[in-house]
Amino acid sequence: MADPQYEMGMIGLGVMGRNFALNIRDRGFRVAGYDRDGEKVALLRAESGGEKTFAADTLEEMVAALRKPRAVMMLVPAGPPVDSVIRELLPLLEPGDLIIDGGNSHYKDTDLRQKTLVEKGLAYMGVGVSGGESGARNGPSLMPGGPPEAYERIRPVFEASAARADGEPCVAFLGPGSAGHYVKMVHNGIEYGLLQLIAETYDLMKRGLGLNDDALHAVYRAWSQTELNSYLLDITTDILCKVDETTGRRLIDEILDEAKQKGTGKWASEDAMELQVPIPTVDSAVAMRNLSMYKKQRTALQASFDLPLRKFSGDREGFLETMRSALLAAMILTFAQGMALLGAASPANGYGLNLETVARIWSGGCIIRAALLVKIRSVFERRPALENLLLDPELGGEVRNRRDDLQAVVCQAAGLGIPAPALMASLAYLDSIRSGWLPANLIQAQRDYFGAHTYERIDGKGVFHTQWAESEEAHD
Repeated sequence: MADPQYEMGMIGLGVMGRNFALNIRDRGFRVAGYDRDGEKVALLRAESGGEKTFAADTLEEMVAALRKPRAVMMLVPAGPPVDSVIRELLPLLEPGDLIIDGGNSHYKDTDLRQKTLVEKGLAYMGVGVSGGESGARNGPSLMPGGPPEAYERIRPVFEASAARADGEPCVAFLGPGSAGHYVKMVHNGIEYGLLQLIAETYDLMKRGLGLNDDALHAVYRAWSQTELNSYLLDITTDILCKVDETTGRRLIDEILDEAKQKGTGKWASEDAMELQVPIPTVDSAVAMRNLSMYKKQRTALQASFDLPLRKFSGDREGFLETMRSALLAAMILTFAQGMALLGAASPANGYGLNLETVARIWSGGCIIRAALLVKIRSVFERRPALENLLLDPELGGEVRNRRDDLQAVVCQAAGLGIPAPALMASLAYLDSIRSGWLPANLIQAQRDYFGAHTYERIDGKGVFHTQWAESEEAHD
């Protein structure tokens, strides 16, 4: 049994939990870890060499090794596994102890768990963790939310172990309750959108322009040296040159074209609809994950429709530059949608989010880190209450100047028969949000015609109803 001197407990020693525990250890803090899988416990024991780390064989041993008041972090799958761990922990903890959920839990579950545990005298925090295996080991982006006094207890650990950007740790207290998990949910929604946008440019270049993997690698490598610089573009560059050890071919060409999801993108879309905040680029990315799973139907319809893809016949180099510009515009539009959702959710949920702080902690360590975030942070530093990034003259101007390029890429994709729903949704969002008039007046009239739902007028306040057709009774 270890002496009760360990500053942090880590439950869940999979890829993320084990690496984050080792990261914390490397920053000078003592960590006790536990997992139901004995092999994972043994792996932590072997990798740590026992230095400032205690790999516990039982949950009781881990809890007993922690300094009081205890701080225990869970990095386990969202949903029932989190509740199961909490149930096992409750008899072992005391009032004043802190439980931290570092998984991708739904923010409403976090609010409920926090309320339940506060009644038992325990503090509870939901912390978004982004960066994957490498980030966990070397410095992730951390998005903590919950009681501010609880954050102060673990702030030294988090600030030491987080990634750094421009000398600042990529962590900050975001707000009460589920603020941290909400911000992580939106982070993942933006991630869905960016991944889909990059995939669509890949498809256009591969099937439309006929570029091979070497050429694709060269294009993305060149793009990553421009304003498009981002972690996702960097890993795309690496992926395209990876050779499969089994076949000797490029590994990317051996991977099935079906992309699964864990639900965070869907949650972002659902909550945006609840708050009536449009995020169509994210919505289309979620839909395409779903559509990719219909491989059998897609294959059957490809044969029955017998519509071969057209090949691009224009200026290839010129179109590649147009596509680069369009991708930048679509990326800005995706961040704008995500930030607008955070801006609306903050007062609705009582978070008090500082969007400049969110942009700062996303600037390093996380999956969506990108050069764009430097500009986004600057925008919210100047105008903290800005409702939409497109209202900023600089970023809005970047998009305005590239609108025709985005249109050209969307038109080219449609002409070639190559799906580009996220690029199309980004263009539609831009053209809609910049339109001072939309045909919603007709929708109001239609709803009033068939359901007597009433409508509003331009020339006066109030609600109105018209008997549109005397011979047809309004019905729902």
